[in-house]
Amino acid sequence: MKVILGFDDTDVLGSEIGTGKLVRMFDKKLPAGVRPWGVLRHQLLVDPRIPYTSHNSPACSIVEIDDPDRLPELIETAARHLEALSSVGSDPGLCVAREDADFAGLIDFALKCTRDICTQSEAIAAAAGAGVHLSGHGGTNDGIIGAAAAVGLTVYGWSGRFLEFGGLRDLPSTISVGRLAEQGILAVPLDHDASVLAPDVDIHTGSWVSPRLWGGRPVVFVTRDGDRWVAPAKRARDADVAE
Repeated sequence: MKVILGFDDTDVLGSEIGTGKLVRMFDKKLPAGVRPWGVLRHQLLVDPRIPYTSHNSPACSIVEIDDPDRLPELIETAARHLEALSSVGSDPGLCVAREDADFAGLIDFALKCTRDICTQSEAIAAAAGAGVHLSGHGGTNDGIIGAAAAVGLTVYGWSGRFLEFGGLRDLPSTISVGRLAEQGILAVPLDHDASVLAPDVDIHTGSWVSPRLWGGRPVVFVTRDGDRWVAPAKRARDADVAE
């Protein structure tokens, strides 16, 4: 079964390891019997009243676990990873949920976090209602807000950008629709006619495929540029530093 782990508020300005990178590094520490499925970045409300570091963007690691009884070990591993790599002065939080939890209230909370200011007490209540793990690991513990929101948005299935998914970072700059599908990524055209692309159609990515989570799966939106299909351009690959 899948387990969703949300992390947030793990860095301070000038940190070499941002939340996204910290979560990507966690995949290398997974216990035996736990496999990475993907890492997602989510965007919460940007407002001067919120003490975020730069973008107010928590991240989620989605993993597959063979033995649900090992969930406490996974939580402990995530907590130790968070405490070891979060920046001095940060306010890290962790949220961990099985895919079969009752997520209705947590999803409502997560969606609210994208448009309004939310509190720790709201995060605690939403996590308790879903019966999921929520813990603070330093500072004010404000990171529990974003960590809970990251889990809720991931389960919602229509929010977030993948930082990791399979061999995402090793894909070539030109790749066919069929090859993307083999990687578990769906190419969806945004043209007027809502075309369905043949498997042999090439997509030009600029050396970086950046799928979104839509309908619970990775989707790359593509547009026509003359006689080519292209994925949306992305800024330089600074994910290795900040994301």
